[in-house]
Amino acid sequence: MTDQAPVQLASIDLREELAELGIEEVLGRLDEELVGLKPVKTRIREIAALLLVERARRKLGLASEPPTLHMSFTGNPGTGKTTVALRMADILHRLGFVRRGHLVSVTRDDLVGQYIGHTAPKTKEILKKAMGGVLFIDEAYYLYRPENERDYGQEAIEILLQVMESQRDDLVVILAGYADRMERFFTSNPGFRSRIAHHVDFPDYDNGELLHIGEKILANQNYRLSAAAREALTRYIGARREQPHFANARSIRNALDRARLRQANRLVGDLKGRVVTAEELTTIEPEDILASRVFREVKESQLQELRA
Repeated sequence: MTDQAPVQLASIDLREELAELGIEEVLGRLDEELVGLKPVKTRIREIAALLLVERARRKLGLASEPPTLHMSFTGNPGTGKTTVALRMADILHRLGFVRRGHLVSVTRDDLVGQYIGHTAPKTKEILKKAMGGVLFIDEAYYLYRPENERDYGQEAIEILLQVMESQRDDLVVILAGYADRMERFFTSNPGFRSRIAHHVDFPDYDNGELLHIGEKILANQNYRLSAAAREALTRYIGARREQPHFANARSIRNALDRARLRQANRLVGDLKGRVVTAEELTTIEPEDILASRVFREVKESQLQELRA
């Protein structure tokens, strides 16, 4: 009796693979979670397709060495970078490019120590937690501070670069931050640029998308905007994005948290012995929005106009 050689696959049905692995399910979840961001979603689909083909090549014995999967996510705050990183970790896991598929999100403070001998163990501990998954470094450019001769960020950078190369089959690193600062960071640290395979740029949301995001946030919390409050939030969005430190969806979420606080205080202050209805408890009114400090002066005439 002779041993038979394993049967070598000659072909793979990519559509069947896509369905069995649940990749479309993950991409669909991304579509539901994030408003707009069409170029980002298209790019993630392209990366998923590339990885699916690479997986098929492995199965057919056509792959050579592990692909470089480290990424750069650039864009302003509140544009969905962390959410996309979570979904990317899931895709990588389903396709077999990372063992666990978890996401470890860190900033400079998690990696860099404040005295000699402190940085290496901090960085290595984070890397240990992230192995088998994705390490997401937000505002990665803060790792590099050339103006401070006693800064220990360079030590963390050297450790990261070494691991990104030697452990690239067990760890994917995503560097994130403002586009212009990331470009300067890559210029100052060419070792990072050479290890990044995929660059994804996250555009700002437009006013209509931000309004849609606000309504989705409220709906998830079983709240709604009255028609007048919807108009007030539209005005708020236009005014807020002209001010400093605007953070897209994050700023809208914060604004609605404050609106809910004002609504609660308004309802409690107006009780006077009466009961409140479910509609009152779930409806944000224009005064809950217009009381924001974003509006320098809210006149009664404006409030009446919105209520009309």
